[in-house]
Amino acid sequence: MFGDREAAVLAAVDEETVGRTLLDLIAIPSVTGSAAESDLQHHLAGRLDRLGLDVDLWSMDLPALRAHPDFPGTEAPREEAWGLVAHTADGGVGGGGEGPTLILQGHVDVVPPGDRSAWDGDPFVPRVTGDLVHGRGACDMKAGLAAHLGALAAIRAAGVRLRGRVAVHFVVGEEDGGVGAFGTLRRGYGGDACVIAEPTSGTVITANAGALTFRITVPGKAAHASSREAGVSAIDAYLPLHRALARLEAERNRDPDPLLAEYPIPYALSVGTVRAGDWASSVPDLLVAEGRLGVRLGEDPAAARAALERCVAEACAQDDWLRAHPASVTWPGGQFASGRLAAGHPLRDVVADAHADASGDPRPRERGATYGSDLRLYAAAGIPSLQFGPGDIGVAHSAREHVSLREVVETSRALALTVMRTVGVR
Repeated sequence: MFGDREAAVLAAVDEETVGRTLLDLIAIPSVTGSAAESDLQHHLAGRLDRLGLDVDLWSMDLPALRAHPDFPGTEAPREEAWGLVAHTADGGVGGGGEGPTLILQGHVDVVPPGDRSAWDGDPFVPRVTGDLVHGRGACDMKAGLAAHLGALAAIRAAGVRLRGRVAVHFVVGEEDGGVGAFGTLRRGYGGDACVIAEPTSGTVITANAGALTFRITVPGKAAHASSREAGVSAIDAYLPLHRALARLEAERNRDPDPLLAEYPIPYALSVGTVRAGDWASSVPDLLVAEGRLGVRLGEDPAAARAALERCVAEACAQDDWLRAHPASVTWPGGQFASGRLAAGHPLRDVVADAHADASGDPRPRERGATYGSDLRLYAAAGIPSLQFGPGDIGVAHSAREHVSLREVVETSRALALTVMRTVGVR
């Protein structure tokens, strides 16, 4: 269990303040790439400063980041990106350099609300019903940001002095590739371990599959629709490719990693948009299909790309039209590799035990996640990382998005214990 100083920190987690913080964060409509995304970074910088942390808020050099060979890609247009890192320092949340550095990481951006008529009210005006807080970003992942802030505030309120340091990384652009985390790591910030407060539904997530955005361009031959036999519909030409992609998905999902075995389709291959033709009375001479290709745990993204490109090429070779007019594959948008915490790394048990001790619930089980996240960027930088945070990813990105305030508070308490047990206490 825990000692007196840990008990004092747990008692200092203020449910009312955590809840108010969450409502304030949801009310800032920080859609990926928007001006409000930058507004939220400045808002959070002020909060971290008031907690006594040393704050670095900077405008990222986007052209330089985009020119880097490892740039993870983006999908949303953006004119700016703000980085935000804060370190514990004497005079605030007590932190020295005598022990390891633990990173508390979270992304500030949210996806657009979609059809606003599907929401019960304005998606950026948080709504509370009982224990639940509703709104865009409620669980993905402003609840995680609020939990991080609540943990740090409790450590400060309890007057605990840390041996090591806490580094808070609040990042932009996670939803469309990870430019914020990429830029933060390129600036030289690192640590000995990292906890990302993505929604994990009461589990500890130690691995993420990857996801690569692809574009398939299929040629056709235009003709007047009244004499369609004189043309070749790009829609018809695409159909054998679509069937081939389904076969590829089935092949790539045989024998998944045990951390992902509970999912029906661990490495989904999904076509999200199909655009063809520009006139109803014409045979379409071009089709563009875009989608996402799941990357297996430990798989080189280049190998995943090659597998899809080979699938398309083989399907073209078996079709009379496409053999002479092959489809092309390109890779725009977000490019998420997979990532994982090394098996047996102590961070997993520290977080699981902290949750059990803080909540009185059983230790959360370990599993993987089928989506990409910033975890893979930290893991690739040699920083052991996992995800543990409030909320259910099953309601994220939907008009049903919500989070339990009780769960946010419990996560904040678990994170506070994780900090103390990882960096040490003076």
